[in-house]
Amino acid sequence: MVTLSNIDIATIALYLILVVGIGLWAGRGERDSTDYFLAGRALPWYLIGFSLYASNMSGASFVGLMGAAYSHGMVVFNYEWTATIVLIFFALFMLPVFLRARLFTITGYLEARFDRRTRWAYAGFTLLTLMLIDTAGALYAGGIVIGTLWPEVEIWQTSAALAVLAGTYTVFGGLRAVVVTDALQAVLMIGGAALIFWFGLSELGGWAAMRDSLEQAQQRLMRPADDGFLPWPGIVGVILLGFYYWTLNQYFVQRALAASSLDQARKGALFGGLLKLPNVFLMILPGMMAVSLLPELDNPDRVFPSLAFDLLPAGLRGLVLAGLLAAIMSSLDSALTAAASLLTMDFVKPLRPATSERALLAIGRGFTLLLIAVAALYAPLIAQFESLFQYFQSTLAYLVPPIVAVYLGGLFWSRLSAGGGFWGLAGGLALGLCLFLAQEVTGLWQAVGLPGLHFTAMAVIMFALTFALMTAVSLLGRAPAARPDAGFRWSDLKPEAEAGGQGWARDYRLQAVALALLLLGFIAFFW
Repeated sequence: MVTLSNIDIATIALYLILVVGIGLWAGRGERDSTDYFLAGRALPWYLIGFSLYASNMSGASFVGLMGAAYSHGMVVFNYEWTATIVLIFFALFMLPVFLRARLFTITGYLEARFDRRTRWAYAGFTLLTLMLIDTAGALYAGGIVIGTLWPEVEIWQTSAALAVLAGTYTVFGGLRAVVVTDALQAVLMIGGAALIFWFGLSELGGWAAMRDSLEQAQQRLMRPADDGFLPWPGIVGVILLGFYYWTLNQYFVQRALAASSLDQARKGALFGGLLKLPNVFLMILPGMMAVSLLPELDNPDRVFPSLAFDLLPAGLRGLVLAGLLAAIMSSLDSALTAAASLLTMDFVKPLRPATSERALLAIGRGFTLLLIAVAALYAPLIAQFESLFQYFQSTLAYLVPPIVAVYLGGLFWSRLSAGGGFWGLAGGLALGLCLFLAQEVTGLWQAVGLPGLHFTAMAVIMFALTFALMTAVSLLGRAPAARPDAGFRWSDLKPEAEAGGQGWARDYRLQAVALALLLLGFIAFFW
C-alpha cells in the first residue's frame, strides 16, 4: 500500500474544493433549458476543444489506455490518431448540417431526417451506454485508483463518493459549469501525465535507453493481420468506432452544438483533434515504460497510479492524483449532462410540449441525480471484465456500427428513406446485441464451431450488414418526399461565405490541412 504525505492530501483537497466551486460559479443563473443543456449556445472554440479532450481523458484513457499500452505496446496509439482523422471529417462535413439544424441533441437529427421512432430508438440506446459504459466506467476507474492507495476501501464506496462530488456541480451548473471545469481539468491532466513521462524517462536513462528496454514488437504501431490485439486491417473498425464516439455521441457532440457559431465549432473540433496526438507521450509511452519499471504488476489498470506513487516526490504525487480525479470527474459530468439532456429534450418535451422552461430545468436536474445513482450501483460489476479498456472497446464494437451507418447514410444519401433509417438502426442494434452475447458473454459462438472474430472485424461486418439492410428497405419502399428534410443532408447545403478570414490562424480549412500533415508526421515517426 502506498501512502500520501500531508502536502499530497492538501493538494487533492484544494483541487476538489476549487473545481466544485468553479463549477457552481460558472453555472450560476441558469434560466432555461438552452442555458442548462447548451450553455446558451455561446461557447468559444478553445473551451470546446479543451472540453472534448478532458471528457475523453476519462477512466478509459488515464487508467485503461495506459494499462493497454503496458500489455500491448505502441499499437494502442492507433486508438488516438484515428480520432484526429474523425474530428477533421466532423469539422469539414458533418458540423455544417448539425449546426444549421439548430439541434438540441444529436438524436434530434434522426427525427428531422427520418422520423420520431428512429430518434427514440437511438436516444434510448444512448442513455444505456451513458449510464453503463461512460459513467459507470469512470466511477470504476476511480475505484481502481483509490484502491491502490487504500485497498480496504470497496469500489462501491469510492463510486458513491465520486458520484456525489461530480453530481454536485453538474446538477446545479449544467453544461457551462461542465465545460469551464473541463478546461481547468484538461490543463491539470496534461501537466500530470507530462510529469509521469518526464520522471519515467529519467528513471530509464533517456529516450535511447527507453527504446532499448522495449522489445521490437512492443514498439510497432502496425501489427500483422493475425495479431490478437489489433491487426492492421482492424484500423477501419477503429475509425468506425471513432465516428460514433466523437461525432454521433451526445456525450461529445453537445459541446459543438453549444458553439457560438459554425466557425467556432469547427475550430473547436480541430483543436480537440490536435490535443489527441501528444497522448502518445502522455499515455502510451508511460504505459510502455512501466514494463521495465513495474515488471511484477498484477493488474494493468493500476499502471497510472503505481507510476505516480513510485516515481514522483511528495507534493507532485498529490498533483498527479488530482489530475486523475480531474479526468474521472470530467468524464462523469459530461456523461451526466448528456444523459439528462436526452431524457429531457428527447422524451419529456416531445411528449409534453407545454412543459415550462422552469419545469424542464428541474426535470433535467432530477434526471441527473437518478442517472448518477444508477451508474454508481452498476460500476462494481465491471470488475468481471479482463480490463477497463477491453470492456469499453468490445462492448461498443458490436453496437455502434449500425448508428454510424444510419447517420452517414442520412447525411450523404438522399434516397435513404425513413423506413430504411429506422429498420437499419433497430435491426442493426438487435443483431449486434445478439452477436455480442453469443461471442463475448455466453461463448455460444465458439460452442457451435464458428471461428472467433476480432471485435474490429465485427465492427466492419456490422456496418456493412446495417447498410445493406437500410439500402434494401429504402429501395424496395417508396422514395422520400422531395423536401421534408431539406437542410438535413449534405447535398441540401448551399455554398456560403466562410467566417474564417485570411491566413491559417483564422481559416479552418488551412488548419485542417496542417493538422492532417502533422498527423502523418506522427504516424511516420512511430511506424
